[in-house]
Amino acid sequence: MAETTVQKLAELVGTPVATLLTQMSDAGLPHKGADDLVSDEQKQHLLLHLRKSHGAADAEPKKITLKRKTTSTIKTTGASGKAKTVAVEVRKKRTYVKREVLEAEEREREEQERLEAERIEAEAAARKAEEEARAKAAEEDAARERAEAERAAMTPEALREAEEKARKAAEDKAKRLSVPKAGGKKADSKVLNETPEERAEREAEEKRKREAEDARRKQEAEARRKAEEEAARRTAEEAQRLAAELEKRGEPTERKEEEDDTGASIVVEAMEASWRDEERSSKRRRRKPGGREREGTIPVVAHGQMKSSFHKEHGFKSPTEKMVYDVEVPETITVADLAQRMSVKSREVLKTLMKMGEMATVNQHIDQETAVLLVEEMGHTPRLVKGEQAELEDDLTSMVAFSDDQVSRAPVVTIMGHVDHGKTSLLDYIRRAKVAEGEAGGITQHIGAYHVETDRGMITFLDTPGHAAFTAMRARGAKATDIVVIVVAADDGVMPQTEEAINHAKASGVPIIIAVNKMDKESADPERVKSELSQREVISEEWGGDYQFKYVSAHTGAGVDDLLEAILLQAELLELKAAHVGPARGVVIESRVEKGRGAVASVLIQEGELKIGDVLLAGGQFGRVRAMGDENGKAIKSAGPSIPVEVLGLDGVPEAGEQFLVVPDERKAREVAEFRQAKERELKLKRQQASKLENLFANMETAEQSQVNIVIKADVRGSLEAIVGALNELSTDEVKVTIVSSGVGAINESDVSLAMTSQGVLLGFNVRADSAAKRLCEREGIDLRYYSIIYEMIDDVKQAMSGMLAPERREEILGVAQVRDVFRSSKFGAVAGCMVIEGTLYRNRPIRVLRDEVVVFEGSLESLRRFKEDVSEVRNGMECGLAVKSYNDVREGDKIEVFEVREIARTL
Repeated sequence: MAETTVQKLAELVGTPVATLLTQMSDAGLPHKGADDLVSDEQKQHLLLHLRKSHGAADAEPKKITLKRKTTSTIKTTGASGKAKTVAVEVRKKRTYVKREVLEAEEREREEQERLEAERIEAEAAARKAEEEARAKAAEEDAARERAEAERAAMTPEALREAEEKARKAAEDKAKRLSVPKAGGKKADSKVLNETPEERAEREAEEKRKREAEDARRKQEAEARRKAEEEAARRTAEEAQRLAAELEKRGEPTERKEEEDDTGASIVVEAMEASWRDEERSSKRRRRKPGGREREGTIPVVAHGQMKSSFHKEHGFKSPTEKMVYDVEVPETITVADLAQRMSVKSREVLKTLMKMGEMATVNQHIDQETAVLLVEEMGHTPRLVKGEQAELEDDLTSMVAFSDDQVSRAPVVTIMGHVDHGKTSLLDYIRRAKVAEGEAGGITQHIGAYHVETDRGMITFLDTPGHAAFTAMRARGAKATDIVVIVVAADDGVMPQTEEAINHAKASGVPIIIAVNKMDKESADPERVKSELSQREVISEEWGGDYQFKYVSAHTGAGVDDLLEAILLQAELLELKAAHVGPARGVVIESRVEKGRGAVASVLIQEGELKIGDVLLAGGQFGRVRAMGDENGKAIKSAGPSIPVEVLGLDGVPEAGEQFLVVPDERKAREVAEFRQAKERELKLKRQQASKLENLFANMETAEQSQVNIVIKADVRGSLEAIVGALNELSTDEVKVTIVSSGVGAINESDVSLAMTSQGVLLGFNVRADSAAKRLCEREGIDLRYYSIIYEMIDDVKQAMSGMLAPERREEILGVAQVRDVFRSSKFGAVAGCMVIEGTLYRNRPIRVLRDEVVVFEGSLESLRRFKEDVSEVRNGMECGLAVKSYNDVREGDKIEVFEVREIARTL
């Protein structure tokens, strides 16, 4: 590179001239001004200085990457036949690694292999020596025991005789060997004096030592062989790891032959020559004496290229039998956690869930029942375990000690019935208050709780809404009560909410008392009420049933005393008892947030005594009771069983219907409340995720399947069941019949509104719509039809479903022309001269181009001419010229096929 000035160098590296001169001065360079020249050697010197000043341990690079980029152009022909020029850029890259780095890595690997082999050999030798010592001690003990057993078995005379013979034999042998042979050595006295038994024992001991030595040598050889195999395996794994790291960083693991870069050929040739020499020397160092290269090693690692010969067999073998696990299944668990406990992949669990008809994601929670079925489906054994919440609840229950001293308590009575039947007015007369005037529109909007002191004792009343929108409130009122009083207006009879209240009361299993209200009206008909209720299996005692009927008037107060007496009589029969002391528990009736007071909860105490300062836990909310008040807003300090109170001090608004409990430990209450909140959030997220999946698949199904929504009213129940069954059988894979609503009786405005909402049709079988429903149908354009024969209704529904079926598409070939010659036109491009061989060609119909009876193009005609005149059709046996739109590759011998697609209506 040519010399440059300090000014140009500063512009090139993007730094101020003053800063660059300061750095050059620190590096010991003589430059003082911006116009001083800088040579290549001085640039390298400055670069090394800057690297050292920034903390680089090795200023010289460990590898060199050479890059080269060349740009050229080529000419090609596009689809339109026009020539165009394309720029092509070729990039080349070559990386060189320093030999010292590779040698250091090789030395480090060899040192690790040597240390590992020495460690394994030392461990094997230590185990061998320990085993030999144990074997030798066992043999000595066995020989000693055998000798003692033989001596114990001999008689004293035989023992003395054997000792005498052994002594004489030893003396004779000593005499024979007392004078050594000429040139021989003097015999060992210990060997000369030994008995035959001692000699046999000595020879056996020498034989055992020789065998033990041979076994030790074999074990050491085996240990060395295993150590070599382990070292080879570790080396192979290390090589694979290095190769993966190089590939991940984008560095080449193989060096491909490329063209020499200009200006670097001498450096490249020198590096390649040195690498070849190193490769040959490395191969010679790693060869065995027999000349074969060792397996399980890395023979060469040079200039980014890695050559190795690994063992093709590995030590891992898959189990021959499927493993069956005992899987712990809590109350809820995610799919990923369950897959981990079964030692399978998550996608296998998701596949099994899909086969079971459940759609889930990896992080979605599933309930215990589904998890158990899933575990059994996958061949494992489920084991049910209690969740953390169950353990916390058990600890909480064991912590609270309730009193066993049970005394009588007041009954809790729920007033239920249809809207405007006088429930609240009846309660007003009992309480001597005007509660109904304070309700919006004169109907009850929430559960009101009141306790009333009467001459015969105290009674707690719960007033529930009667409107259809408050079904959940009525259900909560029925669950928290001892006795249910169902109010029925004598002039109106049994209404839908009356029947619903009866069902709620029966479901909760509490006694029912019927209060027939509005007896002061002239249109009152109590016999009609008894008759209609008997159809709902609520039969009066007067008719031999089990239900008390009391006839009252909330306006005049007639019969109210008889109603209260009946309530107290029923309470005496129930023998209601509760503890009046100890921690309180009960149910949350209603809750709200008030400005300046915070969370306010209306609770009904069922047992114990609630006092100011108690720690209250209700669902996921807790707090210390700061203030209490009765239903009239009067402050109180304590309350006992069957008393409704308003409580202030909770940290949030609990759900209506939640059970509350007084906890002695505030820390435990906080822990349980936080865990319940977390569980609620988890369940909420689960529901949201499930609803998203359900909506997704519902939308997918809706896109493929049409629906016919129907609202049906019939004259009798039998006909209605037959019609619903017949219509449901009409459903197919493409069109589905959905019965939105069905009932017995005349068609009313509610049925019309339901048909409007569901965008369905309204069918009446032997019934008619009232005047209001007719006007609404005419105004909204609802399809209303009457039938008296069931088959006519089914045929009409089937015809409507047929109209929703997708039409069948049939293709019809109109004509075929054969290309005889191809001409070039400046306006249309390729023009085919054709002969019509079948049917008729039409200009405005779609066409196909066939080559060797294979479709090569599908489109439309751009021009159709005969003798230079545009025509709309050409018949069989006539010649014509045609041009295909956006297609210029028409060849001689091709066929032009003109076709038409027709849609045909389908029927069921």
